[in-house]
This record gives sequence, C-alpha cells and structure tokens, in this order.
Amino acid sequence: MFTGIITHLGTVVSLEEHPEADTATLTLDAGGALDGLPAGGSLAVDGVCLTALNGPESADGRFRADLMGQTLRMTSLGARRPGDRVNLERCLRPTDHLDGHLVQGHVDGVGTVLEVTEHGEWTTLRIGLDVALARYVAAQGAIALQGVSLTVTAVSVPDAVEHWFEVGLIPATLQATTLADLAPGDPVNLETDVMARYAERLAAVPAAREDRA
Repeated sequence: MFTGIITHLGTVVSLEEHPEADTATLTLDAGGALDGLPAGGSLAVDGVCLTALNGPESADGRFRADLMGQTLRMTSLGARRPGDRVNLERCLRPTDHLDGHLVQGHVDGVGTVLEVTEHGEWTTLRIGLDVALARYVAAQGAIALQGVSLTVTAVSVPDAVEHWFEVGLIPATLQATTLADLAPGDPVNLETDVMARYAERLAAVPAAREDRA
C-alpha cells in the first residue's frame, strides 16, 4: 500500500526484454529510495508496485525488478528507455501519515496527455482516458497519475465521445515529481480510487441470502 506522495526520483538504467517468456527486467538507479529495502521488498515505480530482486547490499546499489507481460501491457513501463526519470515511493508503514490517499500500486490503465497549460507557477494537465476508466473518475475525487496522488479538478461530461479529466499541479509537485516533464501525447499510468471500484462491485453483485426455514 502507498500514499501517492513521491519521495525520490529514479533513473532508468536498462529495460531488458525477454520475449520468449513475455517478461522484462527493469534496472533503476534509485538512490536513497533503496535504503533498507530488502530483496522481495516493494517499491512503486511511476505508480506500479514492483518487487525488488536484490537488496541494497548489491554491488552497484541499483534496483532491479521483473515485469510480467500484464504489467508491460497495462502500464507505461514497457516504453521506458535508459535515462528516463521515474517517480519512486516506498510502501506505507502503519505509523506513517497518510498525506495523499490510499494507493495500491495496481495500475488500471494508461491515459494520454492531451494538454499542458501553464499558469505562471502552476500547471493544468488534461488527460485522455478510456470510457471504462472514466466512470471511476469524479471531480474533487482522488487519482494517482504516474504514482502521484492528485485531486481531480474537472471531468468530461458523462456522454462525451472522448473522455478526459484535469488536475492542477502546484510548484511543490512540479519540483518533486516527473510530471513537469510531460508533454502532449505522452502515456501516463492511472490508478483510480479503490473505493469507486469496490462500490461498483458491491452494486453489481447481489448479497448472498441465507436460506430460511
């Protein structure tokens, strides 16, 4: 479990693809994000929860993780190249403050940057997304964009032909994350509010009824 509050920025060293196994191995220069992270520990990379293959005692101090085929298809990590910057967050501890919102690190899909509008010190992003995800995104609700916890400021109308939502980025967010690097056409990882998904499931599946004599 994560909060969407980015603590470190990492850099992609390599993405080694293994087509025969439908997997890939991602290597990052993750810096201080690896302090105390054991092999098998979790690290959110651009909002994707990954499992460390090696601990901080490795010779080069880099983070390595295997990406399954589903991860490559459902997220933007498969498009990463050496030198790309990525957002990093360690998993939430029970004693930590929940400064963002509950983020699972389970990306629902990939959106596309449609517009980047500068307003002096802050920026508005408009993100296009599939209708299957748009139903879970509400104005003033929470969303994780590239692993960053953000508040949705506007959404497309329910019967829109092409759906979108907007978020505002304050200077602190622009400085602490990779969101300032985004440009129209860029793919972005999206994780919708987990409560919306559970609410839909509860409404769709009727509660079991006990047989009464």
